[in-house]
Amino acid sequence: MKLELRILMLALLLSPSLLFADAFLMPGTVAKSELVKPFPQPYIVKKGDTLWDIAEEYFADPLKWIKIWEQNLYVSNPDLIYPGNEIWLRMKKVKKKVEPKPEVVKLEPRIIYKPAQRIEKAIDTKIFLTALARQDFIRPDAIEGVGHILDSEDERLNYGAFDRVYLTLDVKANPGDIFDIYRTGDPVYDMTEDGKKMAGYLVKHLGKVEVTSVESGVYRGTILEAFEEIGRTDRLKKARAIDYNIEPTYPEGPLLGHVMYIRDDAAEAGQGQVLGIDLGLKNGLEAGTILGLYRQGRLVRDKTYEEETYQALPEEKIGEVIVLVPQENASIVLVMRSSAPINTGDMVQALHK
Repeated sequence: MKLELRILMLALLLSPSLLFADAFLMPGTVAKSELVKPFPQPYIVKKGDTLWDIAEEYFADPLKWIKIWEQNLYVSNPDLIYPGNEIWLRMKKVKKKVEPKPEVVKLEPRIIYKPAQRIEKAIDTKIFLTALARQDFIRPDAIEGVGHILDSEDERLNYGAFDRVYLTLDVKANPGDIFDIYRTGDPVYDMTEDGKKMAGYLVKHLGKVEVTSVESGVYRGTILEAFEEIGRTDRLKKARAIDYNIEPTYPEGPLLGHVMYIRDDAAEAGQGQVLGIDLGLKNGLEAGTILGLYRQGRLVRDKTYEEETYQALPEEKIGEVIVLVPQENASIVLVMRSSAPINTGDMVQALHK
């Protein structure tokens, strides 16, 4: 089943009229027939509410949270709404079509042969979008980026959305250019026959900054969004274009790799966590590739026999991952499903439709 994940970019955030509005309605309407109960105008956000929960209550479908967000873009981050916020929906009545009287057709049984298809469970949209926007993986030679945050007008140590900062850039930039702000995480190593080999670094995206002007070699910028606190020396790189309309794909041929890293150097991983694997672009991976996680079967002694006899148990599937950021020799993946704890060294193999 195809997965289509859509996200609306917040290009209007710089308009002062939106920064302080309590409610902002986008063009477009929701059919009343889509609702399972009347929607109050406005809906006042209560403590603990999320757009996901509101969609579940009024649409009986949490995945329709995007319909609510599309009409309330003053909410800059759909994961963060606060008590007292006003949520509005423009609705229209849908006229029922008068269907012509169906023609009576005599049916005859037929046998139709179709290839077996994989029935996919729904991927948690919130986890996927967050991981896609905030996780990255860079080569060892790209760790320095193209510049860094130098300072701010008021000499503060930490900055957030809409703060004005000074930038040092090693590349020429023009007003309007946007850069990702990031912080380098742990190194990721690939275990080869020759020992450890550096594969790259895991990167945590902190936000985005837009260049506004340049004077005497120092650039001025405005932070467009911040996922967490941003500070001096945090690095910059050209903003990457994120395709939120990722469609799951499956490798055409056999693949065999291994888990070589668990985020934060954890001992085990589970659903929703980020891993590094030793398969990449050279193996045909792309963003959206689905792979299986497997555990090697143990070698056990068969106590039926007096002499020492050992038998290898079969490998077992323990989960599935989706590729977020592929590089040449390695990739960052998100655990979508797991039935057992995941460890470094566990096998990564192709799944087929």
